Amino acid sequence: MFRYVIRRLLWMIPVLFFISVITFALAHAVPGGPFDREKRLPAEIIANLEKYYGLDQPVWKQYVDYMNRAVLHLDFGPSYKSRTRRVNDIFRDHLPISAQLGLVSLVLALGIGVPLGILAALKQNSIWDYVSMGLAIFGVSVPAIVFGPLLILLFALTLGWLPVAGWGTPAKMVMPALALGVRESAIIARLTRASMLQVIREDYIRTARAKGLAERAVMVRHALKNAFIPVATILGPMFAALVTGTFVVEQIFAIPGMGKYFITSITNRDYPVVMGTILLYAVFLILANLAVDLTYAFLDPRIRYT
Repeated sequence: MFRYVIRRLLWMIPVLFFISVITFALAHAVPGGPFDREKRLPAEIIANLEKYYGLDQPVWKQYVDYMNRAVLHLDFGPSYKSRTRRVNDIFRDHLPISAQLGLVSLVLALGIGVPLGILAALKQNSIWDYVSMGLAIFGVSVPAIVFGPLLILLFALTLGWLPVAGWGTPAKMVMPALALGVRESAIIARLTRASMLQVIREDYIRTARAKGLAERAVMVRHALKNAFIPVATILGPMFAALVTGTFVVEQIFAIPGMGKYFITSITNRDYPVVMGTILLYAVFLILANLAVDLTYAFLDPRIRYT
């Protein structure tokens, strides 16, 4: 397994290189520039700014300089819009907040989705199945841009149990985590139900029951581990998306996370922020998928990595 992990980590290098080339090329292909304003700046000022940030160089030279600085010094450059801040400062100040929100939302999604899916599968075509899948359909159908304000209206403005917005205390985490986690829990619940229904009809489950094992042992030790493999597969991309920030929820609840930088950096043509956020997301996605692949070996002993 150690050799497999090393090989996968080495494969990160060409993958990140390819992503960086495509992202850099597409960012510079977008019409306009980082210093465009509604009231256009004088040409001399734009020329000075481009010279100061190296934008007067050929695109390939800009890419080489950027990657040299990013790889050798872990410096993702200055932000063109936040003149007093560098991209590293943005990551340091805002990424931990998005990571906290994402992890809490993921734990909540697993805590709700997996039990609901198991209950729906074991009580198929019963009231429990219909209620569980009804909640799952509701979670998938209602977007965060609608669910978030509904939570504020109910728990903050009507009942007064929770603060309307902000970050920094456990009470302020509840509604954003619900707005993010409920949709993901719905996806997990539906996938868990479908996987459990397939697994509990397998021959080895019938054999385990024929041997006299308790139903609880059959479900936990035999069925659930194999049924969790499809669920684990989606947790990699889900983890990367939640941890790196979600624009809508962070805007609704005034959370100073990374979400807005994934969006505004593109519209602002803030090339260093675009590159930094995309590479950051790619690293999280690759590492999360590696962790998922390693989890397969634990869930199914027949899987071996060499």
